[in-house]
Amino acid sequence: MADLRIPSVQHLARNWRGDPNVIARALVQLARNPPQFNYKPLYLATRDMLLLNAPYDEVFRGIQKLPRESVRQNLLEVLPLIRDHFSNVSPRFYQSVDRRYYPVGRGLMIPFDPPMIYGVGGQLYFPWFSFWRQNPLAGERLSLFVTLVDEILMQDPDLEDARFEILDFSCPGPKQPRELHVIDARDIPRVDMRRKIEMLECFAEGYFRALEKLAEPSPRSSPDYRPDNPPDPDQPGLFD
Repeated sequence: MADLRIPSVQHLARNWRGDPNVIARALVQLARNPPQFNYKPLYLATRDMLLLNAPYDEVFRGIQKLPRESVRQNLLEVLPLIRDHFSNVSPRFYQSVDRRYYPVGRGLMIPFDPPMIYGVGGQLYFPWFSFWRQNPLAGERLSLFVTLVDEILMQDPDLEDARFEILDFSCPGPKQPRELHVIDARDIPRVDMRRKIEMLECFAEGYFRALEKLAEPSPRSSPDYRPDNPPDPDQPGLFD
């Protein structure tokens, strides 16, 4: 049985659809064909540049030492954009944030792992990094994500006044290089309470249907088995 771990808040929003069966199929496919790397080295690189004032060339060389060329290339596409965004930022403090959980329904608790917070000029900033190369969160799924994050932040007196920004490192078009788009979360419409509950109930139903499907005998045992879609090496892991 493939391992279906609980997705993050961001991946809940990305995999949300209006039909729990569609959600279940997407989660089953991801469990059976998981991506092979994550973007954690970029969080560490950001910390080193912001907190430790590590020279960019030194951080660059550190990522160049990673063993897989495809991983190195992917990370080095994003690193200059991170450098440019934070080049004029001199934070008064930088702090990691502990994991939180958001209740979705039927006992399903979704993890939320903020990468960092930092303060500049009396303003607390909460940046969220979105590393998807294509099809970043948009429309109602983006609204759902921002709504859930808002609620999590408001539950913490230390975070409720933070300025929430989404750093979107996607490509503007096919075969085009990545660009950084900074999205002020204040500009994103929220979903209302009733719609939010409907969306979360739909996702929870899809998640548990995926578990049931994965508990069935694996199609890998068939000689005719082929994955519906091979994993995309350019996408971050479902749970990162």
